[in-house]
Amino acid sequence: MSVFFYGCVTLDGYLSGRGHELDWLEETGAAEETGYAGFYAQMDIALMGRRTFEAVAAAGDPAAIYPTTENYVFTHRPLSQKGFTAVSGDPAVFVEGLEREKNIWVLGGGAILASLLDRELVDHMVVQIAPVLLGDGIPLFPRRESRCRFCLEEVRRYGQFAEMVYRKI
Repeated sequence: MSVFFYGCVTLDGYLSGRGHELDWLEETGAAEETGYAGFYAQMDIALMGRRTFEAVAAAGDPAAIYPTTENYVFTHRPLSQKGFTAVSGDPAVFVEGLEREKNIWVLGGGAILASLLDRELVDHMVVQIAPVLLGDGIPLFPRRESRCRFCLEEVRRYGQFAEMVYRKI
């Protein structure tokens, strides 16, 4: 099993605006300009929080956006979207219970990513940086108590995006 974080942040480290808006990302470029399609083709499972799911749903049909992955949404509320399963509890415990030969993609950040980092379950970080300063918003990395080390494997440029690929040491 490999656990991947793949996402885009602003120059000042935010995943979204304070209200979870992603207009800054859409104004910078499109997924087609990046290596997203190749990355997604390698994933078996996608994990996201409720707010990320709602942002995806606002952009279109979530099942059409994530058609080939098993999709799990961490939420305490019911979910009626075909192709998506609501789960709750500790994301690290959930991931530890998944099949070992699966590639798992963590979308968004916040509590899910923090839980996995705390248990040293994140194997790869693919971080794209958009040339935008928000000044405030939802940070990629909430405050942490422990240290995690990664090794830079590759740097790519996709239009206005810089992409850094890291693996866990």
